[in-house]
Amino acid sequence: MDWIGLIIQLVCGAIGGNVAGAALKNQSLGTVGNSIAGIIGGAIGGQGLANALGMAAGGQLDIASIASDVVGGGIGGAILMVIIGIVRKAMAK
Repeated sequence: MDWIGLIIQLVCGAIGGNVAGAALKNQSLGTVGNSIAGIIGGAIGGQGLANALGMAAGGQLDIASIASDVVGGGIGGAILMVIIGIVRKAMAK
């Protein structure tokens, strides 16, 4: 794992979590909660999605590896934020 790829995944995860929170107001955790869930989801999703799609570039800094980090981190962050929001809402009932 390269550090630049991980940082890209974390940042894009935070962005993805906040975008999902803005789009789905019922599951939103607030800005800080969306960011934290997005960061965690970005790290997990970025690594998992890149490996599942065979897009892991092995530490290279080319457009394909950057794109896979951006997409994986953003999607992972959004998905984890939505899952946590749904669980939190279900527990509140």
